[in-house]
Amino acid sequence: MRAEWEQAHTDFTLPVQRRAPASLTDSESDWRQYLETAPNGWLLRHNALTEALVSGRPLNLLHTTRGLDAIRAGRQLHVSSGCLVGALYCSPLTAEREGLRPHNLGAYLMETKPSSRPLIFEVTPDAPIRPLGVDYLHLGAIHLRIYQHYRSFLTPAETGRIDRIVLAGLRGAAEFLDLALRNASGRPTAAPEFVDRLSEAVVMVPFLGYLYFEVLSEYLMLHSTAPETKSLAQAGELNCRLYKALAFSAVDTMGKLFDLSRFAPHYDRLVRLISRIEPALSAGAAEYVRRRLSHLLARTTLHPLQDAAAVSFQGAGLGTVQEFAPGLIGQMLFREVRYLPRYGELYHYFEKAKALEAWAFWNQHGIPTPFNGLLPKGEIGIQPAYPRASVRVWTAERDARGFLHPVTEIQATVTPHLASWWAPPRQREMNEVAA
Repeated sequence: MRAEWEQAHTDFTLPVQRRAPASLTDSESDWRQYLETAPNGWLLRHNALTEALVSGRPLNLLHTTRGLDAIRAGRQLHVSSGCLVGALYCSPLTAEREGLRPHNLGAYLMETKPSSRPLIFEVTPDAPIRPLGVDYLHLGAIHLRIYQHYRSFLTPAETGRIDRIVLAGLRGAAEFLDLALRNASGRPTAAPEFVDRLSEAVVMVPFLGYLYFEVLSEYLMLHSTAPETKSLAQAGELNCRLYKALAFSAVDTMGKLFDLSRFAPHYDRLVRLISRIEPALSAGAAEYVRRRLSHLLARTTLHPLQDAAAVSFQGAGLGTVQEFAPGLIGQMLFREVRYLPRYGELYHYFEKAKALEAWAFWNQHGIPTPFNGLLPKGEIGIQPAYPRASVRVWTAERDARGFLHPVTEIQATVTPHLASWWAPPRQREMNEVAA
């Protein structure tokens, strides 16, 4: 269990230490070196978020909410699952003479959620915090283990439905999955063909949409040379508005639910999307997706001791794929369970189990404020089970220049209770399998 959580975390200030499947053309170290040479690659090691964590000083964080009255009445804030597993989702604040300056992610959230109220948190750690971020793309093996442990909470009809949908998804995407592994092992495909086949496979394996989006987000944030990006880099921040623009322009319904399983632009649309965001990056986007997604698919889905060149998804059953690609099966199961009609009742069994493990891991590593370790891009949270840090919270006012100022302290505690999660019904062909 501990090894799985170690595998799911990244510290960009240290050399790569994770195990990886054999036969990959590029190692994780190769990719780290390449990413650090991108125009904004220096921010992987030297960024405002990492520096704030390792300083050992109190951290100021922004959280936006529409439930201020409930927080005041109940004196509790519930944490959420998602990319931070079980934490109160926040973004950094930097203390300046004029007030507390929001990270560009937080500024974006306040601009796009005008009905939400900003809260200022002050987290005082007991020691410098290791910049060890959780990477949700690497949580597949943990999803699988949790599902297997709590599968008895499902009815036979529910487990049968999930098995049928997952198997159908694997069969439908098998040719692309094999194609991606060939690319990761040194047998490249033309980038336009790769992207088009990836787009078709997302509907079968929704996890591919998440992987696709994160690869493009990385590409944009690390390679952008726009004036705003350069200005933010001088403040130690990656430009999060780039990936927000990507998500909302690619999926019309993203404003209602941030659901990356719908992120599946084909090649021509991908080029148009990137051209609208930063024209100079459009020419290299597809080739970056081909190389980077192929590598990450192998690393996040295959067993670390597996040989990427020695497996094939075509014709393989669930049991076989579970052995050589536990990360993929786990990610698929995790997403299918969320669409069960009864998931409102099951949510806390599956998600609380993961959160408890994450809290224990973070406590062992001295981490009261976990962050999204895909990149140090400003997604940071407050975990509720850390016993050696103090947390205070205030309502906030935002002045005309965008700085935040504390107003009234609230007597409330971040509690180890998960906020409810709801997924709307899907309209896709895969549901027909379960009929």
